[in-house]
Amino acid sequence: SLPAGLGSNDIGLDRGQVGSEHVVHFTRNGPRVLLVAVNLAFRAEDGSAAEKRAVADSFAQSVLGGFDVAAEEGGHVLVDATAFFLRDTHHVASTLKAAGQGTFTLDPQRSAFNLPMTKNFPQNTEVEVIQTFTGTEPGEWVRDIAPDPTALTVRVRHSFVQLPGPGYKPRAFDPRAGFFPQGYLDYSAPLGEPIRRQFIIRHRLEKKDPSAARSEPVKPIVYYVDPAIPEPVRDAVLEGARWWNAAFEAAGYINAFRVEMLPDGADPMDIRYNVIQWVHRFTRGWSYGEAVTDPRTGEIIKGQVSLGSLRVRQDYLIAEGLLAPYQAGRTTSPEVEAMALARIRQLAAHEVGHTLGLAHNYIASTANRASVMD
Repeated sequence: SLPAGLGSNDIGLDRGQVGSEHVVHFTRNGPRVLLVAVNLAFRAEDGSAAEKRAVADSFAQSVLGGFDVAAEEGGHVLVDATAFFLRDTHHVASTLKAAGQGTFTLDPQRSAFNLPMTKNFPQNTEVEVIQTFTGTEPGEWVRDIAPDPTALTVRVRHSFVQLPGPGYKPRAFDPRAGFFPQGYLDYSAPLGEPIRRQFIIRHRLEKKDPSAARSEPVKPIVYYVDPAIPEPVRDAVLEGARWWNAAFEAAGYINAFRVEMLPDGADPMDIRYNVIQWVHRFTRGWSYGEAVTDPRTGEIIKGQVSLGSLRVRQDYLIAEGLLAPYQAGRTTSPEVEAMALARIRQLAAHEVGHTLGLAHNYIASTANRASVMD
């Protein structure tokens, strides 16, 4: 992920951007340790051991990193992963090139570990590096945002996360339900049944009392709001995001969805926090909601909302233009700010909806059924 980005929507390397995710394991091969990404796109879910092995051997896995054993003691192995963490994992150079902003390469001499943001927690390890990319012919968008457009510095985060434990029940995907699907090809499926298996992505949510029509959850879903959001926008974001609790109440849960301010000292990129983050750019750009999921089941591990800060300012200008308060001595109506804040409430709710697993609902308004996901 990118804890610190470039500030250009057109380039597409924003603060808070989530990168690729993999289920990985380490294997020892003589004097080497390999970090292997498991290929979960092809499985034999209900097959025999031989069937599972045939599928595993038929499709490529990916070795993401290789390390020399530097020391060994008591069954534990020490490796030097410096080169692994300092490489261009987030594909910054290729993104810049694809955007027509020049040919950049990673400069190792201007890159280093960001030690204050490299931490261990009970279920996750966060390793953050400072990376500088240099180029000689920077494009216009790069020249717009960088102090020195020939040297672009970002921060890249690697999160090693313990996978969720048992007890989560995947739900089959149905396109009428409006959820994002995640799936795989199951080569153990009986003849006559579809080989493609799909399930929805969603948070784990369980009732304390499964037999009750309404019950408190075993563990609520909690989202945290970036304290960088200024007032009065912050209150509007809190209110809009909290609308979702009404949906969970209607589904039979009591206080299952909460939205709070991010605690002092908490890291918004820490995998343990679902976050609504405030992202600045040189020009107005998209807001979006992403989710880090367990690809084995579709369980959402972290919801990550990025709200573009210029959106509310543009809505303010649209409202001002509609009311045209330009006559001498005429003050701007409070309705201008009210409309802009109403739109940011809707936007916060919309992007949180994506991180809950919901796709766009384009048909809602045409069917006379209002939806914040329209």
